[in-house]
Amino acid sequence: MKQKILDILAIQKKAVSYSYLKEELHIETKEDFTLFMKTINQCIDDLEIVETDQHELVLLEYSNLLKGILRINRKGFGFVDGEEQSVYIHERNLHGALDEDEVLAKVWTNKDGSVEGSVYKIVKNKLKNIVGNIRKRNNRLTFIPDSETITHPIKITNMNDLPLVDGHKVICKILSYGSVLTCEIEQIIGHINDPGVDIQGILLAHDIQAEFPSEVIRQAKSLTKQISDDERAKRKDLTRRIIITIDGDDAKDLDDAISIKRLKDGAFRLGVHIADVSHYVQANTPLDKEAYNRSTSVYVVDRVVPMLPHILSNDICSLQPKEERLTITCEMDIDKDGNVFNYQLFPSIIRSTERMTYNNVNRILAGDYRLITKYKHIYDSIIAMAQLSEIIRNKREGNGSIDFEKPEAIIELNEQGKISDIRVRERHYAEKMIEDFMVTANECVAKHMKWLEYPCLYRIHEQPSLKKMREFVRIAKIMGYTWNGGIQSVYPKQFQELLNESRNTDAYPILSTTMLRSMSKAKYDKTCVGHFGLALNEYLHFTSPIRRYPDLIVHRMLRKYGFEQCIDTEQLEHDILLLEDMAEQTSYQERNAVDAEREVEDMKKAEYMETQVGKIFNGIISGITNFGVFVELPNTIEGLVHVSEMHDDHYNFSQEAYAMIGQRTHKMYRIGQKVKVKCIKASRFTQSVDFAFVEKERGHGKGYRRKPKGKA
Repeated sequence: MKQKILDILAIQKKAVSYSYLKEELHIETKEDFTLFMKTINQCIDDLEIVETDQHELVLLEYSNLLKGILRINRKGFGFVDGEEQSVYIHERNLHGALDEDEVLAKVWTNKDGSVEGSVYKIVKNKLKNIVGNIRKRNNRLTFIPDSETITHPIKITNMNDLPLVDGHKVICKILSYGSVLTCEIEQIIGHINDPGVDIQGILLAHDIQAEFPSEVIRQAKSLTKQISDDERAKRKDLTRRIIITIDGDDAKDLDDAISIKRLKDGAFRLGVHIADVSHYVQANTPLDKEAYNRSTSVYVVDRVVPMLPHILSNDICSLQPKEERLTITCEMDIDKDGNVFNYQLFPSIIRSTERMTYNNVNRILAGDYRLITKYKHIYDSIIAMAQLSEIIRNKREGNGSIDFEKPEAIIELNEQGKISDIRVRERHYAEKMIEDFMVTANECVAKHMKWLEYPCLYRIHEQPSLKKMREFVRIAKIMGYTWNGGIQSVYPKQFQELLNESRNTDAYPILSTTMLRSMSKAKYDKTCVGHFGLALNEYLHFTSPIRRYPDLIVHRMLRKYGFEQCIDTEQLEHDILLLEDMAEQTSYQERNAVDAEREVEDMKKAEYMETQVGKIFNGIISGITNFGVFVELPNTIEGLVHVSEMHDDHYNFSQEAYAMIGQRTHKMYRIGQKVKVKCIKASRFTQSVDFAFVEKERGHGKGYRRKPKGKA
């Protein structure tokens, strides 16, 4: 009955009446009618069919309803992100929905051609907990949520049952939804002035828990680093090879190591050896279930919230120097043009020769005699790695791989946990070299899994939407750069050529960031559709199973269907079905972790700028809206010059010129323009920084011009 109803509606592609469906289905008996109505109601509940205001039925895909996730902005409005479109929702049309709720939205087109929507139904509430502060007002304690997107009245049921004081940060569990959110306080996190409480509050608001359940810790402690004779017999022994890890100075979760050998005719044999986490984290165990729930490690200013307990992430699985570790090896023979012409994947045992850092490798490559002498036993390997990396990178760039090099902030803390400085992380040769090797291994394993048709989680990145392409091309043109080719079907190489043209100019950071924002978000999927940004047809994540669950799944599937040669068709079908949920879960948790990391960073940047109020900075205009101008400082801190702070004229936002233009003086502020600003306000609590232009010293109006040919 259900399939017949869906087939009829699919053919019609429009709303039809109940009576039309009854006639088409030849519903005559009372029993048939009961089944018919029961099926219709079930399809409506499952969001496959929509009943219109005229009491007609239509498939969801042919209705004016969009199913998606609601994202609410701090300003109060939001967007519903569906599979193929994103629709603007005005604050008055949220109808009680909360940030990240799964909703149905009614969609319409306005007279000016813009598309808008209104929340029609809340399908699923995502928000379970609210973090906020206890404040004393008029001699009464009240709860103020940290998130500005929560505007609902909140009723706390146990406010008088706890020893609360003004300034306590707490986490509340939502008991019921509606026009009023009924909650109870689950935990007092600490006082807002206590070190680290601010960061902990953000993590808990994103349901990122530092502590592991007791059964997970018990299982982790039961594991051993000792390698049995049976396990040795299943693996290739690589403990005599020169194999090194290269990571940041303070990294403890070392999940990748490299070996290299020169072959004939300028070729190399590259070994990428990855911690075999799947040996220790077996499917459906407490460790595995907790890792799946977390899906990723989270890295914030002063701490790491790991996917796996520290005994695994920093010890048993971590590829510590001079200690035997279980690994899965991807060994590739790469010719002088960067092509992999032969490869092997196999379980192995390694003993890392040295634990190297990016800093030391960079200094060795720069000719540091003291370090070259200290590490003379691996010097030839490092030089060979640098040579192979250059070959791989040239091939990647030739294929059109986009290298955004978006500036990343390093927030430095003093002994008291206060911010001492914020600077840009420098990315030198060693960092790029390891990236080249990891991408090469990831692509190699993806091809292997795809062509052998093993069930797998792929890392996919689709090409930008037409709407975002139009916006990017318009902004690039305003900044003096021309897009070569059409925008209906675009290629990574076109983006890379435009970036290369702007490299080493002041325009590059803005153009790179704008380009990044125009891209689709990378995600995980059970289907291999390629990675647009890397210009690769096959790609997955294989190289970081200590901190990413999708990598662990790739290892697990490679072991089951590759090394152990599983041929159970029922098991195969079961795994394929599981991958769809895994892709959704891991993609969501990745976005959640990124949001938490960004929120902590924004808070700490604002906290730093609280100490800089009144100071003047050089900056660059990074964005323009109808309410003001965003300015980014060289250390990546971004603040807003609100239009109300632009006192020398009345400024209007020109959508066509993407500029703020003075009504009387015709002065123009454009994206990419260098300016001087004064910090007039900053707040860690609202994670905001406010600037004002230093009028006498700012440049007027023409933005960037393209660099002359042949000049840096």
